[in-house]
Amino acid sequence: MATKHHQHFLIVTYPAQGHITPARHLARRLASACPGARVTICAPLSAFRRMFPGAAATGEERDRGDGDDVVTYVAYSDGCDSGFDSAADSYARYMEQARAAGERSLAAVLHRLRDGGRPVTCAMYTLLLPWVAGVARAHGVATTAVFWIQPATALAAYYHYFRGHRDAVVAAAASGDPGAEVRLPGLPPLRVRDLPSFLAITSEDNPFAFVLPEFRELIDALERGDGSSVPPTYVLANTFDAMEPDALASLRPHVDVFAVGPVLSFLHDEGDDAKRMLSPPRDVFDHDKNGYLNWLDSKSARSVVYISFGSSLVMSKKQVAEIGDAMAQIKKPFLWVLRKDNCKDKEDGAAIKSLAASAGNDGVVVEWCDQARVLSHPSVACFVTHGGWNSTLEGAACGVPLVVAPQYSDQGTAAWLVAERMGAGVRAAARDADGVVEAAELGRCVEAATSGAVASRAAAWREEARAAVADGGGSDRSLREFLRQIAGGGN
Repeated sequence: MATKHHQHFLIVTYPAQGHITPARHLARRLASACPGARVTICAPLSAFRRMFPGAAATGEERDRGDGDDVVTYVAYSDGCDSGFDSAADSYARYMEQARAAGERSLAAVLHRLRDGGRPVTCAMYTLLLPWVAGVARAHGVATTAVFWIQPATALAAYYHYFRGHRDAVVAAAASGDPGAEVRLPGLPPLRVRDLPSFLAITSEDNPFAFVLPEFRELIDALERGDGSSVPPTYVLANTFDAMEPDALASLRPHVDVFAVGPVLSFLHDEGDDAKRMLSPPRDVFDHDKNGYLNWLDSKSARSVVYISFGSSLVMSKKQVAEIGDAMAQIKKPFLWVLRKDNCKDKEDGAAIKSLAASAGNDGVVVEWCDQARVLSHPSVACFVTHGGWNSTLEGAACGVPLVVAPQYSDQGTAAWLVAERMGAGVRAAARDADGVVEAAELGRCVEAATSGAVASRAAAWREEARAAVADGGGSDRSLREFLRQIAGGGN
């Protein structure tokens, strides 16, 4: 693969931790699999400034490194450089603004990299950024790829929804029964609650109605290579064949999809103690420094309940109280990630944090943490999660049983995979119209997830994940085939 040394991968992300984290992992994986290549992460200015506070202070907001010369970061403007405020603006308006500003700003980034002798050869992008492909092609970038950071089952559901099965999905959703069954080509029977929640939107007044047109544009781009002069947009899916065989098989006749996951840096750094001891990853949130890792060291094996509902979910005071009650009732040590901006009632932030901290007699509450290190710790017994795909993959790769309490988007699909396809955890049922999971249900789920049978299956999935990304494993071969194809200019 002589030309691989000339590749320059640009990974464009949405301004959310849930997009930046997998982009960072992919960047390091590409650098490892394609020696000599350049890899650059292009993040919105609002996120870039939080990741590199010194850059904001000096005004030097481009070309920052990750500390080991493997990955470079540059910023682009999404027109919301101070960050998006959901209380002051709508998501739909933000997306329109981000597209217009992003197209101009990304074009300038591509020009600058080219003029600096580092032309981009492959532009990749995470979800909700379908406009990136057009900008890249207009500026001479030969290859574009979507980095799909949700389950492949969710991608298959979107694909078939836009390719003749919308009416079936809408009819099931309109029934009002989350258990209503939907059949899509090549997939096992799914219920409405198992599908991405955006597919159930039937009103244009819904604040997330803008999402479906974005996904339609993405799906359309994946097929543009068929009989046209426009080269195909590839898909790098952050999953592996053993985890989602049906979804991948249903996509492959239609889409150039490569299952390359789980894309997690710690899986490749396990044999390198120097890399594993790097400082915490560069996130948009500051890591807590209150010694939670030392606290985990003091606990016995498989005794701690780890709780985190991700980087973007906003929790109600009632949900925080129910989690606190559950921890007090089950009497297990717990580590709970709860950010100040994690709560709906901003004025009650301090009271909510106090409530969480007082739950039980042996718990630690932190603002943010190095989740990979926590899940890798032998004292962790199970992971109570919202079912974000990054968290789901990290839990599976670490062999930690999951309690999944899905809220929206692809989280119901992740819960279905974990509980019903993998057997590596359980799904927590909300009894509240607002989606709140009550303390008794959480307690039941933690008990079930820490049972011998579920823990054993979770441990088996740890080995499956590692086998997939090991040299010669299915995901490793898939990534190398993608690199071979783009080096050769196509199939």
